[in-house]
Amino acid sequence: MATLPNLLPKLADDPRGASLGLELPAGRLIDTTDAGPWHEPLLWCADQRAEPGGWTALEPARRTAGLLPLVIDVAGGHGGPEDWQLAPADSSYPGDHDPEEVLTDSWHACAPDTTPWPGLTHRPTPTPSPTLSPSPSSDPDSVAAHIADSLLANAGSDPRLALVPARRSADVPAAIGWMGPANHEDDPGRLCAVLRSWEDRFGIRVVALGFDHLLVSVATPPTTLADAEALAAEHFAFCPDNFWQDGDPTPREYAERKILHQPTWHFCWE
Repeated sequence: MATLPNLLPKLADDPRGASLGLELPAGRLIDTTDAGPWHEPLLWCADQRAEPGGWTALEPARRTAGLLPLVIDVAGGHGGPEDWQLAPADSSYPGDHDPEEVLTDSWHACAPDTTPWPGLTHRPTPTPSPTLSPSPSSDPDSVAAHIADSLLANAGSDPRLALVPARRSADVPAAIGWMGPANHEDDPGRLCAVLRSWEDRFGIRVVALGFDHLLVSVATPPTTLADAEALAAEHFAFCPDNFWQDGDPTPREYAERKILHQPTWHFCWE
């Protein structure tokens, strides 16, 4: 995979990240994979529960070191990334894949035989989302920070902040070899190709990862039911379990509840 130079090793001798313009809390470098230690750290992860404002405090790492912030969900009995069987060796470069081909392959494998793949939906006209009030802006990075703060303020969760070396937010799962969707797709690079497409069309950012679930912020979600329903097909091909584990809603029902004006999209693979 073509990546930026990985500056995480600097944190071994500089755990607070001062040389990168950071003031990190106590944390650790993670190189644990399903096949043993990786040749370099895959991510840095804080030891303690994150608090609102923590995501914004990590933002300078994007500019100074090519390290992108991420919220790690260690709840649910699956532990942290050391326990997730990360597999970076199995991850291809997202840019090598056509997102529509990825979705088409999944659609034909999972959709009813008589239902043709409808194709990618178009980029929506950017408009502020009414569910993001008060919103910092429709800038994707600002929306991501706003969503991250909402997650970190949730007393019922146990989020940890992390830093991942990646060129763009959509590449984060591939960069660490995240295998949450392994029962559906065992190459995270292919799913990240779709995330790149959504990044370009809808301003998504990868905000949080758990053992088998992914949350993205959405700066410009569909604002008409027709557009949202068209996008539901992509969500189904990306993560069929979102439908199968939720009573198998119709595309319109799913679009109304999970896509239309929504500032976040959540995907969970069983």
